[in-house]
Amino acid sequence: MMLRKPLLAALVAAAALLGAGYFAFAGDDLSSATLVTATGRHAIEVELATTPDTRATGLMNRESMPAGQGMLFDFDESRPVSMWMKNTLIPLDMLFIDETGTVASIKTNAQPLSLDTIPSGVPVRYVLELNGGAAARYGVAKGDRLEHEIIPSP
Repeated sequence: MMLRKPLLAALVAAAALLGAGYFAFAGDDLSSATLVTATGRHAIEVELATTPDTRATGLMNRESMPAGQGMLFDFDESRPVSMWMKNTLIPLDMLFIDETGTVASIKTNAQPLSLDTIPSGVPVRYVLELNGGAAARYGVAKGDRLEHEIIPSP
């Protein structure tokens, strides 16, 4: 019994440290988005990638990402885009989103560390990266919508 309390305290401290480390790495760029699918409205906290440097780095070298979070890339214009998983350690779902916030194409469970390019297939302005499997959990399909302050309302 005496060992349980210190062990529990150590586990709580470790979890807090890991969480703090993630948020320190993510910075203050987390903002709220809503993914609207046939299964409902799903709140997602997103880190923004809006500069050439943040878009180039993306989620590289991160060992995890909390559930319910993602990274939203804004390419400043609609055009065909390609993503890759170089130095990305976690599997990702990628939602390719047009200028109105409509999901135009989806890539699920992109392979970590792969150098293969993942094309949007159509011109898009945004890409939302989520943990692998999240698109299925949210029931995402082409034509669904992402709402966020940087995406104009239709």
